[in-house]
Amino acid sequence: MTKIPYSRQCLDAADIRAVVRVLKSPFLTQGPEIEKFEREFAKFCGAKYAVACSSATAGLHLCALALGIGPGDVWWTSPNTFCATADAALRCGADVDFIDIEWGTYNMDLGLLEERLKLAAQKKRLPRVVAPVHFAGNPVDLEFLGKLRKKYGFRVVEDAAHAAGASLRGERVGSCKWSDLCVFSFHAVKIITTGEGGMVTTNSENLYEKLRLLRSHGISREAKHRSSRQKYPWYYEKLALGNHYRMTDMQAALGRSQLSKISELNSKRKKLAALYDRHLPGWLILPKVTPGADSSWHLYVTLTPPAYRSRDLLLKKMGDNHIQGAVHYPPVPSLSFYRKKFPSRNFLKKCPKSMDYFQRAVSIPLFPQMSPHQVRRVAGVMEGRP
Repeated sequence: MTKIPYSRQCLDAADIRAVVRVLKSPFLTQGPEIEKFEREFAKFCGAKYAVACSSATAGLHLCALALGIGPGDVWWTSPNTFCATADAALRCGADVDFIDIEWGTYNMDLGLLEERLKLAAQKKRLPRVVAPVHFAGNPVDLEFLGKLRKKYGFRVVEDAAHAAGASLRGERVGSCKWSDLCVFSFHAVKIITTGEGGMVTTNSENLYEKLRLLRSHGISREAKHRSSRQKYPWYYEKLALGNHYRMTDMQAALGRSQLSKISELNSKRKKLAALYDRHLPGWLILPKVTPGADSSWHLYVTLTPPAYRSRDLLLKKMGDNHIQGAVHYPPVPSLSFYRKKFPSRNFLKKCPKSMDYFQRAVSIPLFPQMSPHQVRRVAGVMEGRP
């Protein structure tokens, strides 16, 4: 019996030709494909600028650096995410805190966020950044978050690692209409892939220039940054402590080819999710979409009922039937590093929904090459409770 993975990259002959074209060109690392990919991705999202980088993790760190996050600052995010969303703050010496999730979407609970902001304002300890996560490709209600941003004065960094092509009330994720910066992932199993890679979008020219500088060692070759004694074109100046977070031309070529198909890829994911909605057994709790949103359906996450905590038995049953399940995610503050770093913070007491969710969540297979037969096969295996 053929194994069904929980996800898989989707490549075709056009993608291969795009990479081979660069392999035959004079450029492998820094060349014209990167800027073309950035322009095309910014246009797709409806943002003014886009900066390609080596990963979404790198992109999140670049955002923190570009915003000047450092000691004394606080970065709030969702506990239901990959650790990189919170790590970005710690890399800059800032503090981190977590806002619990809401049921159904498993995104940050914006009602709870508003309550926490009111308390933080009274204590004069407001966050410098709120970093919502568009979990599974389902957009957070950024329009409402934008109102809180305006009222309390924090910056918004969207973690859109799952959400390329998703939209909210006609506004694409990444347009930065209600945020400062938005970070995407192009890992192999994401909506589109460059193997490894990421992108940051913004409408701020100032942040755009900082991102470009910081992704390349803080080094500039622009004439305006050379002293009058150093007018030679080969001269460069180091302006900041940056990193090597660049994307290659090979990756950008693959990204451009993938981007040309993103609407088709997302459409296939949406149809598969609708099939799951129809065929999965009624005893499972199915995901919900934010009102007014169009999810990119990076993941399809089901939950076992509250009184039925045999999630691991369900995963075993799937594995016995050659179906790969996964769990997204262990709450970040439950991870050993965070527990040891913040032993007295009691993060988990503030995140009961995230802990309950984690004990019952199962990500089931979803990728564009799946057939309706495979969807029904997965649903059939999950029909009877293990």
